[in-house]
Formats: sequence, structure tokens, C-alpha cells
Amino acid sequence: MRMYDLIMKKRDGGVLSDAEIRYIVDGFVRGDVPDYQMSAFLMAVFYKGMNDEEILSLTTAMAESGDMVDLSPIEGVKVDKHSTGGVGDKTTLIVAPIVAANGVKVAKMSGRGLGHTGGTVDKLESIPGYRTDLNEQEFFDVVRKTGISVIGQSGNLTPADKKMYALRDVTATVDSIPLIASSIMSKKIAAGSDCILLDVKVGSGAFMKKTDDAIRLAEVMVSLGENAGRRTRAMITDMDTPLGNAIGNSLEVIEAVNTLKGRGPEDLTHECIGLAANMMVLAGLGDEAHCEELARKVIDDGSALKRLIAMVKAQGGDSSVIEDTDNFTKAKYTYDVTSPKDGYITAMDAAGCGIASAMLGAGRETLESEIDYAAGVILKKKTGDQVKTGDVLATLYADDEKLFEGAAARYLEAMTIGDQKKERGPLVYALVSEEGVKRFDD
Repeated sequence: MRMYDLIMKKRDGGVLSDAEIRYIVDGFVRGDVPDYQMSAFLMAVFYKGMNDEEILSLTTAMAESGDMVDLSPIEGVKVDKHSTGGVGDKTTLIVAPIVAANGVKVAKMSGRGLGHTGGTVDKLESIPGYRTDLNEQEFFDVVRKTGISVIGQSGNLTPADKKMYALRDVTATVDSIPLIASSIMSKKIAAGSDCILLDVKVGSGAFMKKTDDAIRLAEVMVSLGENAGRRTRAMITDMDTPLGNAIGNSLEVIEAVNTLKGRGPEDLTHECIGLAANMMVLAGLGDEAHCEELARKVIDDGSALKRLIAMVKAQGGDSSVIEDTDNFTKAKYTYDVTSPKDGYITAMDAAGCGIASAMLGAGRETLESEIDYAAGVILKKKTGDQVKTGDVLATLYADDEKLFEGAAARYLEAMTIGDQKKERGPLVYALVSEEGVKRFDD
């Protein structure tokens, strides 16, 4: 078997066998397949695609390329959630405590942000002392004690994905459904949970710009999860507009805490109730309507917030900033971005809003970039809102005043202000499960 022949086979639209795909993945991890040949293979997949059997083989080979986490020492059902990335997406900080408060274990490995998308690990690390680098025994102990633990990806989990994504990122082969699906699901399968809920974002701030493409990606990933013996569902959710009002790290933690207190933005609260409910459906707690009631109950009685506080304490964090968010370190300076004219906000480029936040120090251009945890943006007006000249559209937060001019200009570029009011579209476009696709945007 030669890598040259396999590249040519896929380039010409051929179907690769399981053995051939494993040869490629294993050889690349060992270093026998050089970067330039793997790059050529990824580009061939980008243009020619893969059938369902090929995607399953690729996902399985990637998952088995490193450690496979065994969560069986933790009693009970374990459920995981993954978002495909967005702006203002602090949902894990809300839904995981809700689910844990209802007796379902959440043992979750999350990632860092890059570019315009935020990362759950960065948000948690804005909590002084919070450890995201627990070893396996510590990780298990926290889940047993509190019902929930969120850490960074550790150990030798899916080394094939790490190496392949690094190449995809610099060879313009990120936006491929087979490659996106295998990347996400290899990590989820290797992480060991019994159930997986996927939050597939669609819109200006997401990889998927069209609902039909997002549904297709979700269908592939649900099939991969089910084939691996994991109960799997996917929700297709809006990312044309940032979720909630906060973009940034400690700013988003504060908004998550407020949501767990029942005082969160309407869109964020609604979406989190839906996500948490579907996680509990997968765990066998009942139908969606019943699980939504369970989610609201643990917000109302404060038990979900107590789970978040317990996790923070168990992982070395200063829980006083959760108990009273005024204790978070605040940015030195603020700046109001104002509307240049009268009208209605008819559209928001969510990616542009995220970039503006990153320009203030809240995000990173490379994995090595330093983050200012207090920096970010608080949205004051969103799609559908009426504005007058001089109204505050958003408040920027940073420790360096010189960053405001560029970030404010970028934020204004992301706003479209027109004469006619335009309502925001649905927050949830579809639900994809083993039973099929249920659309809510028809």
C-alpha cells in the first residue's frame, strides 16, 4: 500500500476501504506519511468528499489513534455536549450545571477559543485559581463529588485530529463536512460519555452558513455517534446574532451566573433550556416537555447555580466570584459604540462582533496568544431593535484605551442599520436525531 496511490484514488473520486483509511491515519500519526502528502489527501477529500462508510472509518481511526477515556468507574449515565463554535456561546457554563442538578453526570473536555470564536476553557480560567488541567483521577473525583467537571483536553486524546486540524487550518480545508464531522466526533467518542448532544451553529458567526448544510453535518455526526454506541442528538441553532449580550471571558461567566439565577437574556435562557432538556432526554429522564420543566425547576430553586459553585471549588477556583460576580477583576477602561444614524438593526455579522472582542484582548490570534480575561463587549442593541443617532450599541472593555478605536470601527462594520424593522429569525432551526430531522423554520 502506498500513500501516493491512495491520494490518487481519492483525487479521482474513488472510495477508500477501512484498511486504506487506517493506513493513512496511523501512518500520519507515526510520521511515516509526510505533511505534504497528508495535505494533498485532505484537499482531495475536500473536493471529492467521502461516503458514510468512509467517514465512519476515518472517525474511528482518529478516535483510536490515542487514548480512549473509560468513564465506567463513574456511576450513572454520563452525557456530553459539543458546540461547533460561536460568539457569546457560554452555554456549557449554564447547561452542564442544570443537567448535573438533575442527577445526570457531565464529564466534559472543552477547548480554547481561536479567532472570532470563544472557548469554554478560557472562560473558566477567568475564574481565579480554576484548574482545567486535572489528571484522570482528579477529573473522576470531581464528577463523583459534584456531578460535573469541565476540563481542557488532556493526555494523548486523538493525536490524529490535532495533527490533521493543524494542516487543515493552513491549507483551506477546514470547511468540509467529512473532515469537520470526523474531527468533532473522534474527540467526542474518545472522551467516553454515554450520550452526546451536538449544538451545530449556523449563520454569519459559524462554519455553516446555510441551514441545509448544518443539518447535513448534524445528520452525519448523529449517525457516527449512534454507530459508536452513543445516544446522539443535534440541535441546529442560530449564530447570525451573538448569543446573549456578553462577548468575552469573565463577562460571559458573569452572564452565565445571571442566567442560572433566572436573570439571563431571553435568547440565551431559551436556548440553554432547550439544550439542557435534550441532554436529559438522551439520559432517559423523559420527553422534551418534561425535561424542560426539570431544567426550569433547578434554575428557580438555585440548585443549578450551587452545582456550578461546587465544581469551581472542587477544581481550585475562587467561588466568591460566582457567589458575587462583582468580585471579578474589571477592565480599566470602557468605551461606548454609538449608532451613526436612526433606524433598525436589520443584521449583525456575529463573526465581526467576535473579532472586535478579540481585538480588545478577549481572544487570541494564535494558540500562544495571551488573553485579557476582563476584556470584551456588552451588547446593548441587537437585531430587530430600533436605534437613534447616538444610542449606545455596545460597550467595549479593555485595559488599553488605544485598542478602542480599531475595535469600535470593526464592531460598527458588523452592524447593518436600515429603515425597516426586521425580526430576528428562530433560535433553533432543527432537531436531528436517530428518528430523523424535525425542522422549526418552515
